[in-house]
Amino acid sequence: MSSDLAPRPSGAVPAPADGDNRYKAIQAKLDALGRALDDAGLGLEELVRNVRQNAKRAEDAARDVEGADLDPKFVELTSNVGVALGGAGVQVKKLHDTAQETADLAHETRRNHAKLYGALDDIRSNRRERTPKPGFFTR
Repeated sequence: MSSDLAPRPSGAVPAPADGDNRYKAIQAKLDALGRALDDAGLGLEELVRNVRQNAKRAEDAARDVEGADLDPKFVELTSNVGVALGGAGVQVKKLHDTAQETADLAHETRRNHAKLYGALDDIRSNRRERTPKPGFFTR
């Protein structure tokens, strides 16, 4: 088990924050965001499991230290590690839940965007004549 918090390489690459607001570009960015959050959620699930396992190990070690009649400060220190890991596990679980909720919203937003603007993009993309850019008529 590793406690390395370095980011892992994955297939999802963050979408660039550029000014490209074309339909297909927005769809690609929302898709990339959703996939990146899904991947992060998987990593966070693993981290939650690891933190909980380590908290249990620390609690077991504190019990063993106490049973070995070592100095009470070592029992307390070891127990504090278990408590701290338990608290960290709760916070990582909250982060996981937030990442999952955000991923779900990104996927929903992509579907809604496609429903609202997909047909318009098909019309604009298949015309021979040039059409005004989005927002032209709102000026």
